[in-house]
Amino acid sequence: MSNLPGNLRHMSLAEQMDTVTAGAAGTVDRHATTETFESTNPATGAVVGVFPVHDDSAVQETVERARPAAQRWAELGFDGRRQRLAAYRGYLARRLHELADLVHRENGKPHADAILEITLAIDHLAWAGTHARKTLGERRVRAGMLAANHAAYLEYQPLGVVGVIGPWNYPVFTPMGSIAYALAAGNAVVFKPSEYTPAVGAWLAAAWRAAVPDVADAFQVVTGFGETGAALCRAGVGKLAFTGSAPTGRKVMAACAETLTPVLMELGGKDAMIVDDDADVAAAADAAVWGAMSNAGQTCIGIERVYATAPVYDRFVAEVTERVRGLRPGSDDEAAYGPMTMAAQTDVVKRHLEDATSSGGRAVLGGTVDGGFIPPTVLLDVPESSSAVREETFGPTLTITRVADAEEALARTNATSYGLAGAVFSRSKARAMDLARRMRSGMTSVNSVLTFASIPALPFGGVGESGFGRIHGEDGLKEFTRAKAITRQRYALPVNLMSFTRPPAAADALARVMGMVHGRHR
Repeated sequence: MSNLPGNLRHMSLAEQMDTVTAGAAGTVDRHATTETFESTNPATGAVVGVFPVHDDSAVQETVERARPAAQRWAELGFDGRRQRLAAYRGYLARRLHELADLVHRENGKPHADAILEITLAIDHLAWAGTHARKTLGERRVRAGMLAANHAAYLEYQPLGVVGVIGPWNYPVFTPMGSIAYALAAGNAVVFKPSEYTPAVGAWLAAAWRAAVPDVADAFQVVTGFGETGAALCRAGVGKLAFTGSAPTGRKVMAACAETLTPVLMELGGKDAMIVDDDADVAAAADAAVWGAMSNAGQTCIGIERVYATAPVYDRFVAEVTERVRGLRPGSDDEAAYGPMTMAAQTDVVKRHLEDATSSGGRAVLGGTVDGGFIPPTVLLDVPESSSAVREETFGPTLTITRVADAEEALARTNATSYGLAGAVFSRSKARAMDLARRMRSGMTSVNSVLTFASIPALPFGGVGESGFGRIHGEDGLKEFTRAKAITRQRYALPVNLMSFTRPPAAADALARVMGMVHGRHR
């Protein structure tokens, strides 16, 4: 940031984004790019910032600049990286309200919800930096009988430069699940934020440069649209982590396949909640409303479907209706949630609502779409064939369906191509855990929603159309490394089986030993 004009150095990073000109393009390095685009406030249309549309050469230059930084970053070792990651999270924590204000203006979510999102990201940063050595450091493993004269070692080495393509719905927390763990594992990161939230991405990168000036290029940002993301896929990164829709994920995979670049896919969901006979109905309703309506429903792990058993269905619907009735979208401090961040998503919500009602469903609350602020909607009697049940809506809507029992609920929950997350409500620990295990999803909460995302030690990811690979936890650290196996001969054996000089009878002797040790097992 030292190369910024003097009048910008004394401004907050959020203010700098509002003073962007076509000649400055924010704190993002323009390279030779001439084209720019505007980021706007989804609630008001006001310009938040102007950013470069990085082309292929700009992206390649960024990745190449990251390579020596990756080597320097890796050479710092676990302790050196932990100290600098701590400095970064300290910087974020001290400016939490500033970043939350920027998230509110560019994404639209309430300031308080932005604070919660950033808090989770900081907590994950702390966990990743603290646990990297234990998870990834060199260790001895048992060599086994056939290689008893060898010492065996396992360690996890960084990949070099990791590309991250982030989403707009949680522009801090979600990409940080890849950025923090990739950095903690010893990689440099080139981050391409969503074109709807580039200012947040630029803020995060500028904050890194301020907090970690000695390895500033270990975390860089490129901005633009799909073509910029495709260029990052083809730029020779060690791995590409993508968060977004399944159709876009397929395009990312195809681009990465050209250079055999491995990918991590965190895609969408159509997550369901099961409310069993013995559930705490009030608690389940409260959780369902938060899971469905918070962030205007723009949450990949949000609750979009509820299957309530017959004994509790009526009470559950009444409880949900009462809670939803008090919610109001808006951009003021009292609003429950903000506008749709991406205008095109409004059309998807409208299409799903129309299909739900035209196929026999009914809206007991909401059900209309007029502009970017969509009222909370509760739908009943929606057929399972409806797009409102089959496809990801990503809006403030909730379908509630009556089922005979929890087994029927589980069958309907699993009858989808998605498999990201879900929730189970039951007072029986054994019953709830059994249902959670059999739910076809990467993550399940019992008697809560979304909780797994707040626990840094737990891996985060899905199955099927919801993607593959994991962020967070030990799995998330290992995701951004390559396993390295090393053996060291400690002493020579009298007979070397891996030599052309071995005696002719050695193989028969080995077979007899295997028969004595393993042949008795049936």
